[in-house]
Amino acid sequence: MTPPAPAGSGRAPAAWAILLALTSAFTLSQAYRTVAAIMAPQLEAEFTLTPQALGVFAGAFHFAFGALQLLMGVGIDLYGVRRTALAAFPLAILGAALSAWTTNFEVLVFAQVLIGVGCAPAFLVCTVFIARHYPPAQYATVSGAVLGIGGIGMLATGTPLAWLIEAQSWRAGFLVLGAASALAWLLIFVLVHEPASTAAARSTESVAGALRGFGRLFATPHTLGILALSAVTYAAFITLRGLWIGPLLIARHDYSLVQSGNVAIAMSVASMISAPLIGRLDPGAGARRRWIVGFTIAGVATFTLMAFDPGSLADVGGAIFYGLISGFIVLQYADVRDAYPQALTGRAIALFTMAMFLGIALMQWLTGLIASIATAHGADPFVAVLGTIALLLAAGAAAFAWLPRPPRAGAGRSV
Repeated sequence: MTPPAPAGSGRAPAAWAILLALTSAFTLSQAYRTVAAIMAPQLEAEFTLTPQALGVFAGAFHFAFGALQLLMGVGIDLYGVRRTALAAFPLAILGAALSAWTTNFEVLVFAQVLIGVGCAPAFLVCTVFIARHYPPAQYATVSGAVLGIGGIGMLATGTPLAWLIEAQSWRAGFLVLGAASALAWLLIFVLVHEPASTAAARSTESVAGALRGFGRLFATPHTLGILALSAVTYAAFITLRGLWIGPLLIARHDYSLVQSGNVAIAMSVASMISAPLIGRLDPGAGARRRWIVGFTIAGVATFTLMAFDPGSLADVGGAIFYGLISGFIVLQYADVRDAYPQALTGRAIALFTMAMFLGIALMQWLTGLIASIATAHGADPFVAVLGTIALLLAAGAAAFAWLPRPPRAGAGRSV
């Protein structure tokens, strides 16, 4: 799909070149955050990892990614999307190289932290650019298109990465991703130049003043419900797609690595279709929150079915179905954009994204811990993992529905 040209821009091709260049880094971040599902068997064998340790490996990227969102939001407000992206992304290249080289698991985890820091502004720069240069009514549509394009990164960590790992090793996967990251950095360096109007309007407040602006967000009553749901919805998708889909299909159904990669590809394609489609269907502020809760409840039902029906149809079909509805996070971003004053848009999106990726880190660590406990007690670890994800989604939906809502038109209606 082709979203409309940025409002007020007489140079739509140049604006699209900027957005596509920024999206190239986001595409690589999508690849990095989903490599664990395909690399897991070789990593477990080489480093003798427990499920809990594998969760630490997968969660390290997301913890670093999420923890840096507030600082990246300040960086974008003070220095712009170009400088922020160019300054951070080389760390992802360094982390990929270190991952391919190390023979020490602790160093490998540290390398994932570097990659997470390097990728921290990847989606944030895209969403802030869209928020600043597109009308509010087009925000969900254009964000959905970016999420769809970024899904190419997840496609790369399906069958193609599985084939490369089987033919070479998991280290070759990091080498390829590092080289692609270097190309993305060059693309941003060459193409991304913010419009003069944006540069002129850039905030002149201090870093301390910018950080104090986050205090206003935490003091707003409706922030808690928004953050509670943001911490579990995308986390459920990435925890399944990026960590457990491979081990689940291999252990439960005796799938090969490439067969598991094929399912991961199907799940990724479903998510790529989902984001732009749901973005186009955005019902607006009046009904958007009811849609968000409805999609979350559908996710609860999906993970519950996968947990207690160990058939391959439930696991494969459930994974693809959640991929098909996972794009409703674009509605959450639109909800955040409408919930705060325009002056706080960048920081509100940064806070939301921070909660989203810290939620991924927590969910991956927690499910790894729960899988280890279940295994130690002779229980099915996948029932425990999938059931935990369902419970977390249910808790997030309840908090979003019952805690205070933004004081805008339609927000007072029951969800």
